[in-house]
Amino acid sequence: LALITALWADGPARTAAIAKWSAIGSGVMVIGPLTAGWLLENFWWGSVFLITVPLAAVAFLLALRVVPAHVNETSDPVDHGGGALSVVMMAALVLAINFAPVPGGLKLAGFFAVVTVVTAVWFVRRQRRAPNPLYDLDVATRRIFWVAAVAGIIVFGTLMGTMYISQQFLQNVLAYSTLASGASVIPMSVAMVAVAGLSAKLVVSRGSRFTLLLGYVFFVLGFIVMLLLWKQQTSYAGVALAYVLVGLGVGFAGTPASHALTASVPVHRAGMASATADLQRDLGGAVMQSILGVLLTLGYAGAMASAVAASPESEKVTDEVATQLQKSFAGAEAVAEQYPSYASAIEQAAQQSFLDGANWAYAAGIVAILIGAAVTWWRFPGKAGEADLLARYSRQDASSGDAT
Repeated sequence: LALITALWADGPARTAAIAKWSAIGSGVMVIGPLTAGWLLENFWWGSVFLITVPLAAVAFLLALRVVPAHVNETSDPVDHGGGALSVVMMAALVLAINFAPVPGGLKLAGFFAVVTVVTAVWFVRRQRRAPNPLYDLDVATRRIFWVAAVAGIIVFGTLMGTMYISQQFLQNVLAYSTLASGASVIPMSVAMVAVAGLSAKLVVSRGSRFTLLLGYVFFVLGFIVMLLLWKQQTSYAGVALAYVLVGLGVGFAGTPASHALTASVPVHRAGMASATADLQRDLGGAVMQSILGVLLTLGYAGAMASAVAASPESEKVTDEVATQLQKSFAGAEAVAEQYPSYASAIEQAAQQSFLDGANWAYAAGIVAILIGAAVTWWRFPGKAGEADLLARYSRQDASSGDAT
């Protein structure tokens, strides 16, 4: 993305290039489960990691042959200290979220939350004082930049959170194989790529805000389908419909989220915009998977506890068995194997409990999207306002000697 920003001036050509970058990146990310499913059914589980080796080799050769050696780079020193702080800050945030629902994990969650706050404050102070900051906070506070960053975190984070929950639903509730569950997301990938070109045209003709909001509409529709149609007897048509809607949401919203980042920074900060675009996926994915996973876990545990309490055989359930039932769907499967005479009842309860927990996650996804839509509606300018702000940023960069 940094190369796209450096090689193309702001305009329709750059927007089209970013649309292709966004569509290919998101599409390949969705195809991942398909590849992983096939590998898991045919090879050692570690093959899902080794498959990246030949891909990295191809990328290396293409970079060596195609990517320019020099594109507007500087000789300024890198803020390695800021980089280290950012790693600790993000890692602590994700760990704090993940430890929160673990029995006995509140102390650890609290510790990591404190680490997150301390390192965040330290990081901001360092970036304010560093002669060549890793992350230019003056640029980051530009309205188009920070709103686009938030929008992208929600878009891509919700996509990855959806994948995390839905793949478990397909395998645990609908009993899909790993390959079948991976193949089921192909319509999502097709939808992303199909609307990428239209998304780029809409950014040019209607502006980033309109295109972002359009993507959010499809996201909400996708989650509504999951809430209403994804049940124990759901056909693949219901699964595909939700995936297509989410894919359309990412396809429409991904391009303006990335385009606005690159358009609102000076060329020598293209790497910062590119890193923020990666952050949208990495941080958004980690946080949303953590949040949705926590809600799934809590919802499942609560529903399973209620099911055990309501069972006429509840007095026979020991505390140890109850804990294993409530821990996870896999735990319930293990109990079912130990007590085959109750296997059917346990499986039904586990599937329904999973659906209850998943509905918590889907509802949280809708809330996240609505928050993103509200921020975009109120804080991101319309087409004319966006053009005016970008022109003002360009003049500021030129007057301060940032233009190259």
